[in-house]
Amino acid sequence: MLSEVNFLAVVAAAFAPMVIGAIWYGPLFGKPWMSAHGYTPERLEEMKKGMGKAYGLSFVCYLVMATVLSILIAWLGAANLWTGVCLAFYCWLGFAATIGLTSHLFSDKKTAAYLIDVAYQLVYMLVMGAVLGAWR
Repeated sequence: MLSEVNFLAVVAAAFAPMVIGAIWYGPLFGKPWMSAHGYTPERLEEMKKGMGKAYGLSFVCYLVMATVLSILIAWLGAANLWTGVCLAFYCWLGFAATIGLTSHLFSDKKTAAYLIDVAYQLVYMLVMGAVLGAWR
């Protein structure tokens, strides 16, 4: 299956969550997200110290996610933008949304934290699916 993977498309798809996340957790939902998690500006400054490692590992995770999504797209013959988006939606619905919800149910975080995070995951999964489906 790896022979059918377009690794340039995988790298492009893996960058999508990084770019979307900078906008999502910055100007769009940064303040509500901080509030939902109970973070103070001081806590965020402290968290920034380990961000290089967090961003690096996140990118590796996005590479794995994009590779697996690319394999699924090839395996199912979903070789266009629309079918890539549809497959990404079902992967998000069946895995990301449900895993995130079950984790949230056993946490003490506000529902807004889950909603902001799961919506972000939906958006970047759809973009990944579009890139990988269209760039075959």
